[in-house]
Amino acid sequence: MANMKTLAKLVRELEDQLVVCMRCGMCQAVCPLYAETGRESDVARGKLALLDGLMQELFNDPDGVSERLNKCLLCGSCAANCPSGVNVLEIFIKARKILTDFKGLSPAKKLVLRGMLARPELFNRLMEWAPKFQKLFTKPASTAIGTSCARFASPLLGHRHFKPIASKPYHTRVPELDTPAGRSGIRVAFYVGCLIDKIFPHIAEAVVDVLDYHGIGIFMPPDQGCCGIPAVSSGDFETFQRLVRHNLTLFDNNDFDYLVTACATCTSTIKKIWPLLADGDNGFDEAQVADIADRTIDINQLLAPLIDAETQRGSAEEKVFVTYHDPCHLKKSLGVTAEPRALINANPNYRLKEMAEADRCCGLGGSFNLQYYDLSANIGRLKRDHIKASGCSVVATSCPACMLQISDMLSQAGDDIRVKHPIEIYRESRRKS
Repeated sequence: MANMKTLAKLVRELEDQLVVCMRCGMCQAVCPLYAETGRESDVARGKLALLDGLMQELFNDPDGVSERLNKCLLCGSCAANCPSGVNVLEIFIKARKILTDFKGLSPAKKLVLRGMLARPELFNRLMEWAPKFQKLFTKPASTAIGTSCARFASPLLGHRHFKPIASKPYHTRVPELDTPAGRSGIRVAFYVGCLIDKIFPHIAEAVVDVLDYHGIGIFMPPDQGCCGIPAVSSGDFETFQRLVRHNLTLFDNNDFDYLVTACATCTSTIKKIWPLLADGDNGFDEAQVADIADRTIDINQLLAPLIDAETQRGSAEEKVFVTYHDPCHLKKSLGVTAEPRALINANPNYRLKEMAEADRCCGLGGSFNLQYYDLSANIGRLKRDHIKASGCSVVATSCPACMLQISDMLSQAGDDIRVKHPIEIYRESRRKS
């Protein structure tokens, strides 16, 4: 627990940022949580008002402060639409750190974050064993979507339909890669990410296949760690900093043009949150962190300029209707929206058909889904309705976390709609060299 002097300093720094908010209420119009609950305390303006008196509130009602601060998807819709340019996500993230410094982590979060996630080698070993036991507690839910559900009543799993852990995570299939640049003259570092490695390894396979197809060299070091977003969301900066240092060591001093990811959340975290929180005050080389952040790029951004005109023309015989969901961390944080659609359109066997409110949050929000599943599912069902109404047989999105939420909602509704990453659709259309 931090001492009061340190906490007071952090609160003062937070207050300097709060004065920018005009309390105009524009955030109400775009907040998916407020649309569901209609409560002022659930929207950014209400939370920022709470933070004005944070120090006093911490002593008066620490649990109430925790409830209101953590009841947020961190989707960035408010920040992306704020006329005053308030950096709401930065404020909320720092406020959660203050809260965690004051209250400490719960035993469960301490076990998961510091006991497992902060130790990548141990975390990987545990996840390698998990598939051997998951069938004892789960059963198939939808063969079309590939989801499972709890075999017995479970307070953790509830009535969720979830994607099971892969029988073999990607890091056991391909522990590392180190290939030179080919005809493209480009060499990238591939940051796999936890969800792709352990639940969607076929996405990693598609990334490597497509990079190889374009003659792009790949550096993929072993024992990669989490990008740190679960720790940041919980206010656990100790685990976050440990993970950043681990990953910086893996990717430092290697010759590559870009650090590429196929996960919208990982891309946003490395580009935006690493430079924000891994600074000189915390013992980081800011130039090193900034260099990695500047070179980090989403796989769709990397590949879209490489799609040739012949591929883009497509075929007159359109076969599969596909719609696309814009992940919050990709569109709202990084402004990437046309590029994944370009990859989808490059496959002549697919026809892209836009859904209503394609950039509306799907409702997952990381740990928000664990703490407030009913709210998360209500927001997710609206996304499912938009997907269904598009008439598609495939929905694509560039975030594996969104893929989990969308799969859950479609599976529970009994829909026969596949969930794919744009890189998978693009790989299907690549020509043989």
